[in-house]
Amino acid sequence: MSDSIRTPYGAAGLQLTDGIPTGITRLGQQLDQITGQLHGNLWDAAFRGQQFFACSQAATTTTIALSTTYTGLCLSNPAASGKVLEIRRVGIALSVAPAAKATISLAGGYVAAGVVAHTTPLVVYNCRLGMSAAAAVAKADAAATLVGTPLDMMPLLGAGAAAAEIPQPGYFNIDGGVCVPPGAYVFIESLTVVIGWFGIWWSEWAM
Repeated sequence: MSDSIRTPYGAAGLQLTDGIPTGITRLGQQLDQITGQLHGNLWDAAFRGQQFFACSQAATTTTIALSTTYTGLCLSNPAASGKVLEIRRVGIALSVAPAAKATISLAGGYVAAGVVAHTTPLVVYNCRLGMSAAAAVAKADAAATLVGTPLDMMPLLGAGAAAAEIPQPGYFNIDGGVCVPPGAYVFIESLTVVIGWFGIWWSEWAM
């Protein structure tokens, strides 16, 4: 929220249709606009019903590495969706110690036709709880057939083969750093099999 003096003039022709337009902006010493935050940075998308989530509803076993016969959590954007997905947050919580040292990463891939084999679909929910997620275009799966050549994008955490080495639930701020256009997908990848809960939050925007 801008720390600005607001002038309540007519609303016709406004570039932004919400609220009251800013008349005078408060600037700092280097001509930087001084703002104050009323809400968290995910609030606007959530309030507008443009932010969604999918999460394991039971402990899920991942496949090894970049196997295209995939289990875990995959989020894909259908080829004809007309929207892009903005990845916001990723969550991981292991429930069993891995059989061997495991590195868990965010991975992704792309082909024009997109992921079409949704073996075990997950329900997509709206982050504005109680609001329908019918507008969501993304598909979430606990099992799917990946397409193209999937790639590791970002290591997230590591776990050892002992109960004491299971990390606490990991909550990762992707902060819109991954854009998933139609045909693309992202998924939770592990170098060795792990068992746990996985979640992804994302926003959807018109192209």
